[in-house]
Amino acid sequence: MALEIEKKFLVDMSELDNLPSGIDIKQGYIKTTDNSVVRVRIKGNKGFLTIKGKNSGASRLEFEYEIPYDDANEMLEKLCSKPIIDKTRYEIRYENHLWELDIFYGENEGLIVAEIELEDEKEQFALPSWVTKEVTEDIRYFNNQLMENPYKNWK
Repeated sequence: MALEIEKKFLVDMSELDNLPSGIDIKQGYIKTTDNSVVRVRIKGNKGFLTIKGKNSGASRLEFEYEIPYDDANEMLEKLCSKPIIDKTRYEIRYENHLWELDIFYGENEGLIVAEIELEDEKEQFALPSWVTKEVTEDIRYFNNQLMENPYKNWK
């Protein structure tokens, strides 16, 4: 069983000096009838299919499999609800953790979110100066919700 424990935060970009090289990500979601999520993702030149369970705090089941790029691209075009999530991910090492900073484009232009994966929900970790408000349990920031209610509509 694969358990993902992840916390999400908003970011103050004025506190970041230089970003490392990023990787472009396009992802979409195939509708389900329960609380699970089926995600199709193209990350760089690789395709992935991910199935996630219902969130319980910062934890949920997650199963991810690499799939052929062309299959992922066709699924994004023909099976996934629109709009497709378009973002660039930057990996930033801080203290003993890897942070993933996502800068969104398209329908979610202007949104910047950082995530940290943990071994345990109670695990202690240091916050970088560029991390601001925690939004882990605010469903508006879940990527599958950004498809349903894009950031541009929040204002």
